[in-house]
Amino acid sequence: MPVPFEALIPFGIIAGMFTVTATGLGITRYLTNEGKPTRYGLDNWEKQMMERDRRLTGTLRGQSVKPIAPAAFATNSIWYLEKKISH
Repeated sequence: MPVPFEALIPFGIIAGMFTVTATGLGITRYLTNEGKPTRYGLDNWEKQMMERDRRLTGTLRGQSVKPIAPAAFATNSIWYLEKKISH
């Protein structure tokens, strides 16, 4: 007759691997978002503002308090990257 506590060793290994994976994913998201909460349900306006922030500061989550944009901001427009829509 098997001993019931023998199943605890594989269960502990599986639970430990789930914990390690979830912790690694959480740390990765935390570092990717520069320590800020993850954004969910983004609409077009928020995506455009994130792109503007990336062009201004170099990161998606960065924001600038300077009232005047840097000189490079005038020439690094996203419009140069978009494909033309032909009818």
